[in-house]
Amino acid sequence: MTKLGEFLEKKSVNKSRIARKTGLSKARINELTMTETAKLRLDEMYLIALAIDTDPAKMMFELCDHLQLREIEE
Repeated sequence: MTKLGEFLEKKSVNKSRIARKTGLSKARINELTMTETAKLRLDEMYLIALAIDTDPAKMMFELCDHLQLREIEE
């Protein structure tokens, strides 16, 4: 399960309802929630956040909390 899948599971949301509200296909929602190699586009994340009444910025911070900048020498 992807970070998005875990996020939506925590919120106990219905993926079919998200698909209907966002216009994304059920297959795409399933891909985004179950396939680790799927790439979530910004427009998709924004629509999903709106569909589940979540602040898109907070959703982004939670989904991307594992990302870090590299240390470089100057």
